[in-house]
Amino acid sequence: MIQKIGNKLIDGFHYLALFGIGSTIVWTAVHDYMAMMKSGHATLEDILLLFIYLELGAMVSTYFKTHRLPVQFVIYIAITALSRHLVIDVQKVADNFHLYLLMTITLAIAILSVSIWLLSYTAKSFGCPDDLGTKDS
Repeated sequence: MIQKIGNKLIDGFHYLALFGIGSTIVWTAVHDYMAMMKSGHATLEDILLLFIYLELGAMVSTYFKTHRLPVQFVIYIAITALSRHLVIDVQKVADNFHLYLLMTITLAIAILSVSIWLLSYTAKSFGCPDDLGTKDS
């Protein structure tokens, strides 16, 4: 009985925390979107930020539905954040250009892209360990 109560409390906290995180993502995205509307235009920085919010929302939604956190979402967010940094912040320091910074960020994006491909390939080829019993033979 104590185990059941503990599990219910943990599930309740889990859903409450996910709702709080999801609400915060929506609230922040709407706030930033309204600021874009007020300014009358959206910059590339703003659009990439909206993509980050979209991926965060998809990650919370997937975690809420499946109780699993696919690593791919975190990698997509990292790729978008690095791309945003590459496009926006590197342009701002154009007079003090750092080739090594550009190369490092580009290499990191390439490594993350390969990791997405590798995760997708292995998931298709070998499946998820939890799905082994449900996979058709």
